[in-house]
Amino acid sequence: MTPLLQAKTIIVVGAAGRIGRVIVNAILSAGGHVVALDNDTSGLHLLSEAHHTDALECSSVDMTDRASLDRALSNTHERYGAVDGAVNTAYPRNQRYGRQFFDVEYADFCENTSLHMGGYFLFMQACARYALERRQAFSLVNLSSIYGSMAPRFGVYADTAMTMPVEYAAIKAGLEHMTRYVTAYMKGRNTAFRANCVSPGGIQAGQDERFLKRYGSHCLSKGMLDADDITGAVLFLLSDNARHISGQNLIVDDGFSV
Repeated sequence: MTPLLQAKTIIVVGAAGRIGRVIVNAILSAGGHVVALDNDTSGLHLLSEAHHTDALECSSVDMTDRASLDRALSNTHERYGAVDGAVNTAYPRNQRYGRQFFDVEYADFCENTSLHMGGYFLFMQACARYALERRQAFSLVNLSSIYGSMAPRFGVYADTAMTMPVEYAAIKAGLEHMTRYVTAYMKGRNTAFRANCVSPGGIQAGQDERFLKRYGSHCLSKGMLDADDITGAVLFLLSDNARHISGQNLIVDDGFSV
């Protein structure tokens, strides 16, 4: 059987992160070439050392800088002849991100939404422009969250230091609508550009056991997911099997949001 992404070239932004690393591995296993982008150069070095394959190329990028993103797309095109798709898993935020609602300062709210949602906007714009100018079929997958489309279950955080940041809710809801927006905007422009979201539930990262138990009580079987659990959805949307799917949000959360 031919691998799902055989000979496809995929850019992964935020590739050095917890989810990004797993998605890079999944794309390589599915036969794709990966250009891994991040501003974490040490993380990219570790990623490169872990794979030892010509199918992976790592490069530094600033997702808040249009020229940096355009250059990454152009360089990838020149090396491989085409860019078939991209996954944006980046999670930029400042050091004060994640405070309780009443403790969030206006300046921090604005900075975090600008860094995160603004960066996703720039990359979405760069990918759409690339596809239009090159007349290139292109599948973009944005990593959103269940909390982009549902209100937080604040009870699961009771008696812990955790919360669901208000910036995160605003960012992910905005990202999902921007994905629909660019899909509508690109219609009729003589290009097969597709954009979709994958919205994971919570991902295991050593959270408080009380939180994990409460969270799991809302799920079907597993509860909190591992990053590997969302790769099937990402690979599907990148593949030709999903060539008529665009502007959609695919939720992978073990039933938490139901």
